[in-house]
Amino acid sequence: MTQARFLTLTLSALALSACAAGPDYVAPLPPAASSGPFLTHSPAVSTAPIAADWWKLYNDPVLDGLVQDALAANTDIRVAVAHLEKARAALSGAKADRLPRTEIGAGATYGRLPVDQRAPDAPREDWSIDTGLAISYEADLFGRVRRGVEAARGDAAAAQADADAVRIAVIADTTRAYADATSGAARLLVAHHIVGLLDQLVDLTTQRHAAGLVPQIDVARVRTLRNQRAADIPAIAAQRQAALFRLATLTGRAPADLPELSTQRSTSLEIMQPIPVGDGAALLARRPDIRAAERRLAADTARIGVATADLYPRISLGASIGSTGPNIGDIFGAGPLRWLLGPLISWSFPNQSAARARIAGARADSQAALATFDGTVLNALQETETALSGYARALERRQVLQTARDSAAQAATIARASQREGAIDGLQLLDSERTFSETQAALAEQDAMVSAAQIDLFRALGGGWSS
Repeated sequence: MTQARFLTLTLSALALSACAAGPDYVAPLPPAASSGPFLTHSPAVSTAPIAADWWKLYNDPVLDGLVQDALAANTDIRVAVAHLEKARAALSGAKADRLPRTEIGAGATYGRLPVDQRAPDAPREDWSIDTGLAISYEADLFGRVRRGVEAARGDAAAAQADADAVRIAVIADTTRAYADATSGAARLLVAHHIVGLLDQLVDLTTQRHAAGLVPQIDVARVRTLRNQRAADIPAIAAQRQAALFRLATLTGRAPADLPELSTQRSTSLEIMQPIPVGDGAALLARRPDIRAAERRLAADTARIGVATADLYPRISLGASIGSTGPNIGDIFGAGPLRWLLGPLISWSFPNQSAARARIAGARADSQAALATFDGTVLNALQETETALSGYARALERRQVLQTARDSAAQAATIARASQREGAIDGLQLLDSERTFSETQAALAEQDAMVSAAQIDLFRALGGGWSS
């Protein structure tokens, strides 16, 4: 082959390399009905876009600091970032396949040649020094390398989305742990207040029994009630401590290293404005799990092309230059110089059963990835609608409990006035105070449930990351 014909073949191969085997990726479309407003309507939410830093709506500087600590030191985020770096390294490796490969070699040996292989007057035993440079380039005629880069790029984007999803989970878990700790403190205050009132009720009932005004069974009933309410305190305290321990772990600390400020709040977290939730289209564009599923589908589609390219010849263009001589000075002369130039063709033909099996497997992976994407979209919509409904119902229940608390407070006020006028005795007053405290305890517990419902909603909406 002349140099001109070789150059023509090379240019033709490079021109054909624009083609790529396998299907071109087309992003799937979500259901048309998923892009509109959410089904659950409530005055407590608005269609404004959700903010990436949604936890700041609570207006609590301590929470803001804890979230920042979690983003900086959480171990799950560190693992996700490491996986992302691994995927990016794989992408760099795939891109490197588009470049020529070079190899430099050098070696020195000492040996003895047969008599018939040595040059006249040359010693039979001598050193032999060999150096060489080889260059090879795969002419990507059928897009095997290009599809491989597409697949690696999809994997890297999916890993990035996975890291964003981990950040969302960590932010939500951190906020939830802090909310559980603060609501636990609020519930403890109410629980201690109830036990204090019941202690007074036990003393008063005991005095009335000593005076012959009530039977012994009334004293036993009041003491039983007091002990039942006192038994709630250790359980609430344990739940609060567990929340603080979770908070320490989420922020990358040992339990003893948790900042003291995080334990000082004794009122439940609450957002005083309608929660911005956007709409279905914004949800599907924002949720990292949907983005990860779509990118994995793109990667699996590209792998069909990688497998399909194995049906066709793989052509590499190579060249090498080298020299061999008995010493360093000799190898740089024109005499021992050697060079080679030419194509290398590799083709598994006619037995292509293994390649076709890999294609079938790649297509199956692509079908599974498409089903995963569709399921992820439906799951995102289901989670969001469920969270919206749960939040609305939690607010409704709290409204009913607030009404009950207000009624109990009014009854307690009337009882105090009646007791001062002598219309009722101290036992009836303490009973009304206990009823009021019981409604306060139920309301404090519901406040905690409202905070949890808010955080579940933010988690479902996919807030907590920004591009």
